[in-house]
Amino acid sequence: MNATSIVQVDALHSGYGEAMVLKGLNLTLARGEVVAILGKNGMGKSTLLKTLMGFIRPKSGDIALFGARTTGVPPNRIARRDVAYIPQEKALFQDLSVEENLKLALMRDRDFKPLFERIEDLFPFLKDRLRQKAGTLSGGEQKMLLVARALIRQPKLILVDEITEGMQPSVIERLVGVLSRERDSAGTTMLLVEQHVQFAFAVANRYAVLELGEIPAAGDTADTSAQATVSRFLSL
Repeated sequence: MNATSIVQVDALHSGYGEAMVLKGLNLTLARGEVVAILGKNGMGKSTLLKTLMGFIRPKSGDIALFGARTTGVPPNRIARRDVAYIPQEKALFQDLSVEENLKLALMRDRDFKPLFERIEDLFPFLKDRLRQKAGTLSGGEQKMLLVARALIRQPKLILVDEITEGMQPSVIERLVGVLSRERDSAGTTMLLVEQHVQFAFAVANRYAVLELGEIPAAGDTADTSAQATVSRFLSL
């Protein structure tokens, strides 16, 4: 294992039962790097994140986070290693208030006030919604609350699963600004699973295309041919 890597995945086979979705996957993220995993539905993108978080136990291969082997480690222990996960599914407690949902990410309630000051700067609308039930927020506001709950812990690694799905352009633009700021000011390492190519390229330094559990193409998002390469795989 490379002690200098934040994420290192070696020859990873993972899936559901005997059905292997990821087939010998290799992936590395350096400190402060943002990598976008792009691909059509059913290619293994969400499976990758769930395996990294410990929700799915891999069939074979190795995973290391922050230089320590985490293969088979349960999700609660992985989360304690400064890892935040933003799932594709709605993961808010709809009947709890915005503040209560945010506090669920913290070890101690007394940490909320000083940590919320940074979140308030990123998502100003939340200040006036703290007592409001999360389930009464709009779809875009709920997505932003999910991001805020991940960021309030000041994680060193964030795993993001298709946060832009179904979102209006204005919300997507706000999320580009927030995640780019985290990348630049906090040096947060991120793994973004996406189908929204423009969003992914606006935030990520590198991309990898996932197709049928393997990575047939990867590179820097700054390359002039990168978006054309990704679009070719998404349109096949």
